[in-house]
Amino acid sequence: MSFRIEQKLMINKSQIFDFKKWIDSKGYKKLFNDRKVNSLYFENIANSIFLDSEEGILPRKKLRVRNYPEDKTHEYFFENKISSPEGRFKEKKNISKTQFEKIKKYGYYDSLYSSCYPRFYVTYSREYYDCKTSRLTVDTNISYKDFKNKKLNKKDSSIAVEIKTNPNHSLDDLLQQFPFQRIRFSKYCRGFLNLYC
Repeated sequence: MSFRIEQKLMINKSQIFDFKKWIDSKGYKKLFNDRKVNSLYFENIANSIFLDSEEGILPRKKLRVRNYPEDKTHEYFFENKISSPEGRFKEKKNISKTQFEKIKKYGYYDSLYSSCYPRFYVTYSREYYDCKTSRLTVDTNISYKDFKNKKLNKKDSSIAVEIKTNPNHSLDDLLQQFPFQRIRFSKYCRGFLNLYC
């Protein structure tokens, strides 16, 4: 389990040029090549994961299987993202394609949310940046697709930015220098709202 100090923010597509200039001014360098990310999110029959996230309930979780379709390794990762009063954590484990197919078919039992089943996919393109005090990712071309009904899909024109720092640096200090409106961004919640509400 890894402790994370992070903030997810949303910027408008029209701001991307100014945002890239801000990245350069803060000394961020491209960490490695962009890559496509695909995540399958799980939910219980009461939609408790979505509702807890919208209400800010603690503790809460998000359950997903993530893969990188263009990577030659074709690896799958089961990720359990936990928000607690102590902070945010992520548990991540490598699973085989056979295990993934089994989870898709039978669901996953979680200690907090009981039986959870595949709900929808989130796909996007991610850019990675790094500087001495923090790492930053930029997600574009975000789309949502229902697990069962592939015709039920939506695109999101917004851009998601995530800033992560290590415990020795203040995220608040960095965010005070962020020259854009700070709007909370949860791909899971936006996907749910776009597809089902």
